[in-house]
Amino acid sequence: MPRVLVLQHTAPETLGIITDALQARGISAQYIRTFQEESVPKEMDGAEGLVILGGPMAVRDQTKYPFLQDEMRLIEQALRADKPILGVCLGSQLLASVLGARVSLGKKKEIGWHPVRLSEEAGRDPLWKGADPSFMAYHWHGDVFDLPQGAISLASSEATQHQAFGYQGKAYGFLFHLELTENMIREMIRTFSDVLLEQNIDAGWVIEKGNDHLPPLGKIGKRVFERWADLIK
Repeated sequence: MPRVLVLQHTAPETLGIITDALQARGISAQYIRTFQEESVPKEMDGAEGLVILGGPMAVRDQTKYPFLQDEMRLIEQALRADKPILGVCLGSQLLASVLGARVSLGKKKEIGWHPVRLSEEAGRDPLWKGADPSFMAYHWHGDVFDLPQGAISLASSEATQHQAFGYQGKAYGFLFHLELTENMIREMIRTFSDVLLEQNIDAGWVIEKGNDHLPPLGKIGKRVFERWADLIK
């Protein structure tokens, strides 16, 4: 059975609906939970793909979180081996940094439900073609990335120029969260409630809006993640 490595940085941020897409294609997921001090593999070790999930740390925190350096080395190896890569939130920032792009603090934190607009190039992308040109996505990030050289910008929002990118048809970074389930949202709110207080964001509003926005977002995510899973050999 084909296998993908999954780098998980915090308990609430799991694969979510990505799990369904992998299982539908007969692909297993091997979690490496850095928040439980599990070591990042030095090599892909036969895995056919790599998923890097979100987390509260930043690319610049490599001294505080040395495992980030190990993750970036593993991303480099997966790129050299032409393995499919999917980076979500922090994962997209790590992928962008490995590809030589600048990752920096955004003008403000983008948290909650905000619209995302797909680029013209997204209409021709293997993962995104046929998707609605604009949809409501879930966000939880303070950092943003420049577009890596050779990458294609796939999406933007009012606050963030580059919300998603594709690189050479195999590596993708999504700054917003497309993988969410209702339980994941509730767990993120519970775990990072201090961030919501700091940003004066009402947790009840986030959950209430999720009732409207999560079903259509899940339909988009199902198609996008199944297409990414199709890249796995």
